[in-house]
Amino acid sequence: MSQEAPVFGRLGVAIVTPFTEDLEKVDHEALAGLARHLVDEGHDLIVANGTTGESPTTSDEEKLAILATVREAVGADVTLLAGAGTNDTRHSVALARAIEKGGNADGLLLATPYYSKPTQRGLIAHTLEIVNAVDLPAMLYDIPGRSGIPIEYESAVELSQHPNIVALKEAKGDMHEASKLIRDTGLDIYSGEDALNLPWLAIGAVGTVSVTSHLTGRLDRLMFDALEQRDLALAQRLHASRIDFVDAIMNQGPGTMAIKEALTHLGVLPHAGCRAPLGTVEPEVAARIHAAVDAYQSVLAQHTS
Repeated sequence: MSQEAPVFGRLGVAIVTPFTEDLEKVDHEALAGLARHLVDEGHDLIVANGTTGESPTTSDEEKLAILATVREAVGADVTLLAGAGTNDTRHSVALARAIEKGGNADGLLLATPYYSKPTQRGLIAHTLEIVNAVDLPAMLYDIPGRSGIPIEYESAVELSQHPNIVALKEAKGDMHEASKLIRDTGLDIYSGEDALNLPWLAIGAVGTVSVTSHLTGRLDRLMFDALEQRDLALAQRLHASRIDFVDAIMNQGPGTMAIKEALTHLGVLPHAGCRAPLGTVEPEVAARIHAAVDAYQSVLAQHTS
């Protein structure tokens, strides 16, 4: 784990978007409370308007308002990244410009264009058009399980030469390739796979951008601290203590639905509703999530008492 402070921070969370009961509007009061809660739990990086934030079902106007609410809630000391990557280059450029004009984000998260499956040259051209349109640093997001295509090694190396591209959120699972990127580029690599945070950090990732850390943020921060203190045995115990929570949140359907259910059970959110086509988890899944949340309290107490 790098000892130099990365541009975007270390412990990141892909924040969910709370909605009103009818799901018609963003619940800005709940969003502000959630953002403050996440900072209290140890996060120094919040990524808003990602897929976990239900970006496919929020308008650009809602996205900009979400950024304003989170920024006001957490202040200037917490890094705030804004999702701006879509599968429409012109839309992505327009959104990135609007984000920059709004002045609330410290940088952009650019997910690989999804569904249309461009070539690597198309992917590179798409990305460069966005980062050339604004003066904001960007984190690329390599998640072929959702996008349908990877950012190949050669493409990542080429893109890393652009001064605005400073980081890569990696959810491809190829640690060997990522090791080469750490060696061959100046990109800050972030784990985008909650189950593999410790392995990613061990090979040189600078931080994480997590869904599960809505719940496990304090344990995750303790794991970061253990690594900084070169206490690998403690980091391994903390990693093991997270396994059941990662399973409960990430392996029972969309993580957005599960983490909203967990946060509602904790009393952090007023309800767990997601906009269609997500909806809410089924009762039996909710029961398993509630049990995991309850168990988390005792596990956390073991490490903080």
